[in-house]
Amino acid sequence: MTLDLHARPDLAARLATSAGAPTDGARNALNWLRERRRNGTFRVTPVPFDRLDGWSFRAEDGDLVHRSGRFFTVEGAEVTTPDGSARWLQPIIRQDDVAVLGILAREIDGVLHFLMQAKMEPGNIGLVQLSPTVQSTPSNYSRAHQGKTSRYVEYFLGDHPGRALVDILQSEQGSWFRGKRNRNVVVEVDEPVDVHEDFRWFTLAEILDLLRHPDVVNMDTRTVLSCLPPAVDGSVSVRHPALARSLGFPGHEARHDTAEVHRWLGERRELQSLSVERIPLAATAAAGWVRDESQIGHVSGRWFRIIGVDVAADSREVGAWSQPLLAPCDVGLVALVTRRIGDTLHLLVKADVRPGYRAGVEVGPTVQCTPSNFPPGTPGRPDYLDAVLATPPERVLHESRQSEEGGRFYHATTRHLVVEQDPSAPLEPAPGYLWLTAHQLAELVTTSCQVNIEARSLLLTLLAVIHSDRTRTSGGAA
Repeated sequence: MTLDLHARPDLAARLATSAGAPTDGARNALNWLRERRRNGTFRVTPVPFDRLDGWSFRAEDGDLVHRSGRFFTVEGAEVTTPDGSARWLQPIIRQDDVAVLGILAREIDGVLHFLMQAKMEPGNIGLVQLSPTVQSTPSNYSRAHQGKTSRYVEYFLGDHPGRALVDILQSEQGSWFRGKRNRNVVVEVDEPVDVHEDFRWFTLAEILDLLRHPDVVNMDTRTVLSCLPPAVDGSVSVRHPALARSLGFPGHEARHDTAEVHRWLGERRELQSLSVERIPLAATAAAGWVRDESQIGHVSGRWFRIIGVDVAADSREVGAWSQPLLAPCDVGLVALVTRRIGDTLHLLVKADVRPGYRAGVEVGPTVQCTPSNFPPGTPGRPDYLDAVLATPPERVLHESRQSEEGGRFYHATTRHLVVEQDPSAPLEPAPGYLWLTAHQLAELVTTSCQVNIEARSLLLTLLAVIHSDRTRTSGGAA
């Protein structure tokens, strides 16, 4: 496999053509996903921990582990702020191996298409969502579970004659994972591909249309596609030209140049990075994390729970298994605030601090939280949360609900918002925030683990905003 760097300038135009391709909206794609769901035999049953086949709490530390030593571990973390003013204990998922999140691409009738999978994951809302061609950990594709080989994984391993359009390591949720990274890769092939019934070719236009529908395009699809060059060029008619200009062109009209952006991020890492120490899962009880026969949860009823499920799925590499899942206690919110500065639309980003980030700080959206965890008037309520929630409908550019990854999280769903800031609001942001152009944010994504998964998801959402002048279907808003 070769990394075709010289294809990138042309790739943006090819992606723009795919994003602007004629489509009847999401109707056919949604019907196909429903049909794949109907044709499969799926079962997900919450069960007590002692009924998780192969999983147990290790005697010496209480960590939740698999008997094989593979897959992942639920352990404890002790987290301290740089000045020592705050400290907390929490469960966290430790998964050291690097999963492949791979999408096959091919030109069909002169338009770039992507081979997507109708994939069942036990934590998915609706069970089956639109997933990458390959979404597989080493434990899966090395068949540690003694199951079938992941379809099409050979295109992303070893020397296959495809061209890598993008191939980069990216982080996952820094509040729930400790140092987790995945390989985000898109490989273009010229030869025909034998397409299994659980897979189908999609244009980028069709995928962007599906983003307007709740809990359909899975998290892994969103992160992989966000790593591609922005699908914007001057030949495509778009709904939001100011945003298209911001996303599609270098930031010569940006409020801050590239050197200033990198200096700001470096300074934030020096100032804000947390101290994180591994502790036994059992030790988190001292901070109010209580374990009973079927869950680990906080006495406040906030944050998240660890539960167990028993799973059957005839379309997966293994037909039946058990596993723990992390279940958030409420719907999350991620939001990007936009504002025109001069003639260029800017995005307000945050130096986001989470215990699971390897670099300590990554660039995140303006707001990223579960609002019910921070009631009005309580300490720690995020900056800009109240302003975002109070945004009038005429300044909402996009609103949708998107799922987090269903292989580790149970019914985790997040409200995605892109809003225009009140022009009377102060231009100077709160400490730890910076105005970037969309192009600058996209450039940061080209470097591993600089932009968090929530901001990458919103970056793909920006493309849906730009290309949303096509036929609308019910089920979402743009």
